[in-house]
Amino acid sequence: MLALQSIRDDPDAVRQALARRHTDVPLDEIIALDGRWRSTLQQVESQRSERNALSKEIGGLARMTTDERVARREQKHAAHRRDDLVARSAFLGEKLESLESQLKEMEARLRDLLLQVPNLPDPDVPDGEGEEDNVVVRQAGEEYRDGWRLAHWELGERLGIIDFERGAKLSGSRFFVLKGAGARLQRALIQWMLDFHTERGYQEVYPPAMVKEECMWKGGWLPKFAENMYHDAEEDYWWLPTAEVALTNLHSDEILEPDTLPLHYVAYTPCFRREKVSAGRDVRGIKRVHQFDKVELYKFVPPERSAEELDKLVADAEAVCRALGLPHRVSRLCAGELGFNAAMSYDIEVWAPGCEEWLEVSSCSSCTDFQARRAAIRFRRQKGGRPEHPHTLNGSGLALPRTVIAVLENYQQPDGSVAVPEVIRPYMGGVDVFPSQ
Repeated sequence: MLALQSIRDDPDAVRQALARRHTDVPLDEIIALDGRWRSTLQQVESQRSERNALSKEIGGLARMTTDERVARREQKHAAHRRDDLVARSAFLGEKLESLESQLKEMEARLRDLLLQVPNLPDPDVPDGEGEEDNVVVRQAGEEYRDGWRLAHWELGERLGIIDFERGAKLSGSRFFVLKGAGARLQRALIQWMLDFHTERGYQEVYPPAMVKEECMWKGGWLPKFAENMYHDAEEDYWWLPTAEVALTNLHSDEILEPDTLPLHYVAYTPCFRREKVSAGRDVRGIKRVHQFDKVELYKFVPPERSAEELDKLVADAEAVCRALGLPHRVSRLCAGELGFNAAMSYDIEVWAPGCEEWLEVSSCSSCTDFQARRAAIRFRRQKGGRPEHPHTLNGSGLALPRTVIAVLENYQQPDGSVAVPEVIRPYMGGVDVFPSQ
């Protein structure tokens, strides 16, 4: 959530920054409503002050009318004055009740509008509207094509490790079943990635896969992505679209004590999304499905360390690709491609030579204090110090099943078998090749 004061201080700068996102934002309504709210607040405060003063004067007059030492004429005058003041106080009370009700309605509407406003792009984020405007900052490995490699959907069926027919039988389109070495490969990748990141200083967390609705609002996934998430209406649980939601809310409504930050978490969870894409796009294989697994990286850091920690986050996700021997590249997202919460993001994509495309396996983002404000997360630098909002960062380390796709397509052999990357062979019980069938 943006700080309302930042909008008040320089609305034109905020408007220009949000315009870079190429999305509709109710900024004008926020500014107008905030003006009415502040005007109403001044009226409320003025009338509260007057009523308080009246109450003190009424109390003084009440004592005068009962004081035997005060002359009868003065007592009579005090009684009349007191009656006038009581009437005035009652009138102010009715007005205050109405104004306070209006104030609450405006505050609720103002918060609803602010929750619809995305984060401001960092000044270093390139301008642009679509993925064609993203900037590749580095690449490791070639975008190679050798003609004989099969796409994973054909290779997986030939090896008997991906079953699309039974996935559809169980759950419909965009579901699949991993079997045998395919299931073991995915499990091995998850276990290895968790170990890989915990060895680099991340603390492992295993959160629930369902969260309360308030967690979705605090994490910045509602209201923007309501149509893309699964919801259990009976008990009002929301299925995680990413572990980022749960990890953000680990410390919601908390003030973290001095020396707590930075916090680095890693979590494996299943993720659930209603993938809504154009007909014919990404319909084959396991690239874009409703249920997938992901190892998520998440950081709470002091604001001044945010840029440094984002670079390290990207490096940690890249290190996974490098250790697996996968050709990959890193792109800085343009303003129009940024996620709702993000101020700056880098996508990490791996090359899939069978389907001949780059597949995003991680998006590493700095969310500045945007999520921390929504979730009321603060920290103190020293005991008794003023609470501040930390910065939050997130990224996949990595997402499956696209990592599975990249391994299958890059490590397939001319005879139809698939070699196992060396780093995960210990997690595969020593298996180094999937035999062809």
